[in-house]
Amino acid sequence: MKVPVSYSFRNLWTRRLTTVLTAAGMSLVVFVFAAILMLAEGLQKTLVETGSWDNVVLIRKGSQSEVQSGIERLQASILETQPEVAVGEGGRRVFAKEVVVLISLPKRDTDKPSNVTIRGIGGQSLAMRPQVRLTEGRLPRPGSAEILAGQGVARRFAGAGIGETLRFGMRDWTVVGVFDAGSTGFSSEIWGDADQLMQTFRRQAYSSLIVKLSDPSAFEAFKARVESDPRLTVEAKRETRFYADQSEVMTKFLRILGMSLTIIFSLGAVIGAMITMYAAVANRTAEIGTLRALGFQRRSILGAFLMESLLLGLIGGAAGLFCASFLQLFTISTLNFQTFSELAFSFTLSAEIVWQALLFSIVMGFVGGVLPALRASRMKIVDALRTT
Repeated sequence: MKVPVSYSFRNLWTRRLTTVLTAAGMSLVVFVFAAILMLAEGLQKTLVETGSWDNVVLIRKGSQSEVQSGIERLQASILETQPEVAVGEGGRRVFAKEVVVLISLPKRDTDKPSNVTIRGIGGQSLAMRPQVRLTEGRLPRPGSAEILAGQGVARRFAGAGIGETLRFGMRDWTVVGVFDAGSTGFSSEIWGDADQLMQTFRRQAYSSLIVKLSDPSAFEAFKARVESDPRLTVEAKRETRFYADQSEVMTKFLRILGMSLTIIFSLGAVIGAMITMYAAVANRTAEIGTLRALGFQRRSILGAFLMESLLLGLIGGAAGLFCASFLQLFTISTLNFQTFSELAFSFTLSAEIVWQALLFSIVMGFVGGVLPALRASRMKIVDALRTT
């Protein structure tokens, strides 16, 4: 004979207070677990979505980021003439020469300084980034000290709003427009004319070159030729791969930190579940003896108590996941370890995180309930009935 599943539900309902308290402890652990995964997922998604599959980023060999890179003007001219480069309207090559510099700006709310990425763009830069759209103001005039601010920068940093003025590189720069780049890293940047920024920061070389391929499948041939050319000292990456690599260090750090905290918290939740289940076994000794006397087998008793513990874990996991889902409403900023600039991103809940969090909660329930369930199933009928 098998103990019906409804038996486990009824016992949890009968012990509502202990059920709620135990499930609350588990939900807290699942909340932390899901929050860390959502944080890492949000960071990775923000940087990956910054790139486009058919764009290629060229940086100097050995450079880990655009800030560390330098590509000479002659090299840029050679790369612009490669046959794989797409040709746009008016016969112009879809090719952008960009310069990236870090500056420090004070935040609006705390007045504390933080690094912000300044990107010098060319005439094709906006066309190669369809996810970027102007929301306020206008585009900067070429050759002028006018700049565009990403929404994240305009909102968080003093002087970065439309019509305001920023001073860096011993010049005053006027913010004439604000752009929305969606959930990408560009929203945390300031854009201006590349030639003007190179003069201001006394740069003789570009930081990176962005190439749109006429045929995305020709990437490997393009990469092999430019990387083997002795005149060029560049490395080619698909833009999506380039920005994914930018998130690797920070994502790994967040996951390790999250796993460490989760393991510590989960030990307390498992012990709480174990105490709850041991108390349930102790209080229902006579009930267990009666079930055994009625013909229910040991494995049925084991399954019934284990089911209660698994249900506790599942309830706690669902509650923790539900609370964690509201974190998607918040946007936070952190330091990107690769570029040392501030990056704004949101918590992101994915289907993978949902099943991982629920599986983790069920595992906690199993670990916390398996020993009490074994004790209940091993009780002798005569000893159990003596307590009545």
